[in-house]
Parts: sequence; structure tokens; C-alpha cells
Amino acid sequence: MAISSAAPPPGSHLFSASFGGGPLPRKRRSRALAPIVLTGILLVGATVAAVQLSANIAFDDALAAFEESEQDARSEQKALEGAVAALDSSIAIATGVTASGGGALMDESSTSALLEATASARQSVADATATTAVALPVAADKPPWAWELFAAAAVLEHDDDTMTAHSSALRTASERADASDDALRAAGTAALQSAADAATGFEQVHVSARNLDIIALRTAASELSAAAAFDEPGAAAYSELEAAATAMLASEQIELSEKEGPLHDARVEVEAFARELAPGLLLDFDWAPYVNGYGDDDSMGGYATWWYGEPGYATIELTDSVAQLWPSERSRSLIAHEVGHAMSVKCQGMYDDSNQETIEAWATAWAISMGYTSEANGTSAYGAPPQELIDTAAGCR
Repeated sequence: MAISSAAPPPGSHLFSASFGGGPLPRKRRSRALAPIVLTGILLVGATVAAVQLSANIAFDDALAAFEESEQDARSEQKALEGAVAALDSSIAIATGVTASGGGALMDESSTSALLEATASARQSVADATATTAVALPVAADKPPWAWELFAAAAVLEHDDDTMTAHSSALRTASERADASDDALRAAGTAALQSAADAATGFEQVHVSARNLDIIALRTAASELSAAAAFDEPGAAAYSELEAAATAMLASEQIELSEKEGPLHDARVEVEAFARELAPGLLLDFDWAPYVNGYGDDDSMGGYATWWYGEPGYATIELTDSVAQLWPSERSRSLIAHEVGHAMSVKCQGMYDDSNQETIEAWATAWAISMGYTSEANGTSAYGAPPQELIDTAAGCR
């Protein structure tokens, strides 16, 4: 072993540079590890970002779909609310119409059909109310992290399905409400028309009702037919019609009560005879012991008052003796004379009605033209009318 002759520094040893077979090796640092780690970090970051982005997109898509379904549901609910409001209005009208059980004029089958349609409509309203009472899901706030976003998106998708199903239920309820309203209106319109159509027959059965009440019934029936709709104006027209019918029944009862007594049957027959002489003419009758100073013994008296117009009508006053002598020819002839006066409303302009003489001549001529030749036809009191007037009166029927 070769040892250097140079003196080593104090406290140290000096060895040959060749000791151990050569110089000592130097340590080397790897320069490839840092780029690899950085690349890994970047890849992880990119993956995380991609997942976060995907989660955001999933949530946003789910939220957009949910909000669209929510808007559809709100639109369907608004439509349903409108349908229910219309149906409620129709129910209110129907309830008012049937409040009195259909009244005097509405036939039983129409009333029953209207009541059934009303009950069905109420059920539709109840069903619709239950449907609208269902609580709708509400979208939660958007969370920040991917795992929360994916979970929230799944909830939104589920709620979207729920909202879509609810929209369908709302639409179905709305369609049922509309159908119920259509059915109720159809039944109501038919019922109102049946009442209007019944007015003519009602009048024929209650001929003893006073003229003005009969005219009110005709007017109300005409207005109801013209309305031709199950709405508030139609219901109001129906109410007027039923009020007119009620008034007719009341006045008829008064008139029938006035005829009570020993002469009741004769009075009824006299009035029927007068109406047969003048079909379609509205006639009221009043009975009294004396009319125009007549009525004692076997004398008879009558007095007619008439009103021109559309329709014209008249009131005939007769003495009780007319009924007592019924059905004598004298009694018939006097009645024909008074009906001749009343016929003026149907034959206006056919004679001079400006003075009493021509007015009486006309009534007498009309009675003669009808074949009543007893002097009680007016001849005894006013003389014989000219043949020309009789011929004219024959054209008044």
C-alpha cells in the first residue's frame, strides 16, 4: 500500500487516492419523477372536473325538465280552476231553478234529469277540488358537489315523473268538469224549454185566470224561449214564468170563488159558451145582481170593456139573471151581443167605433151574423142594424 509522504493535517488520516481500486462514485438524482407526478395530478384533476361538469349538466337537465313539467302542471291547474268556476256557476243556476221542485210548468222528467245532472256536477267539483289539493314537489337549491348533484338530479327526475302524472290528473279532472258542465247546461236548457212549451197548455187548463195574468204568462214564456240558454238571463226568465203561473193560479182561484153559489154551474157554462163564440180571445167575466140598471125579474143586462193591443182582451159583466135564464135563446143572444163588442179587438177598423150608436150597432150585427136572432141580441134596445153592417160583421171571426 502506498502512503503519501505528505503529513496529514492534525486529527486526520490521509489515504491514497487509489485506495479501494479507484476514486469514490458520486450519487445521481432522477429527473423523470417530477413530470410523472405532475401528469398524475393533472389527470386526477381533469377527471374530477369532468365528473363535476357531468354532475352539473345532469342536474341542470333534470331541473329544466322539472321546471317544464311544473309549468305544464300550473297551466293545467289554471285550466281546471276555470272549468270548476264555470261549473260552479251552472250548479248555482240549476239550484235556483230546481229550488221549488220544478215549479208549476217544468215537467217531471225534465226536473229529474236536471237534478241528476246537478248531482253529477257537484261530484265533479269535489273530485277536482281533491285533485288540486295535492301538494306539488318543489325543486331544491342546487348543491355544490358532484355526489350531491347526482343525487339531487335523481330526485328531480323522480319529481318530474310525479309532476307529469299530476298534470295528467289535472287535465282529466278538467275534461270531466267541462263534460259535466256541458251535460248540466244541456239538461238545464231542455228543462227551461219544457217549461216554456208547457205555458200554452197551462193557459188552456186555467182559462178562468185573469187576462193580465195570462198575458204575463205568455210574455214570460216567449222571453224564456228567446233566451234559449241555461244562464242567468235564462234562469231569470224562467223565474218570471213561474211567477206568472203562480199569479194565474191565484187569480183563477179568486174568480172561481166568486162564481160559487147556486148559479155556479150556469155561470161556468155561460163563460164557456162565450169563449166558444170567440176562440183565442182573452175574456174576463164579472157577475153582479145589476148591470146597466137591469137584473130585476127576468130582465138581463151586460156590459163589455175591451182593450186594443197585442193581444187585445176584454171584460164582460153579466147580471145573475143571465145565468138564471141560461140556456134560453134570450140569454145566448145577449151573450153574443157582448162578445160582439169584445170582438172589436180582433176586427179593429171594420166599423166606426167613435160613437156609442155605431158601437152598439156593430155588436148587434155581429150577434145576428152568428145566428142569434132573439131581440136580446141588441135589437130590442138599439134597433136593427143595417144589412151591410151584418155582412161586414160576418167577416169578423
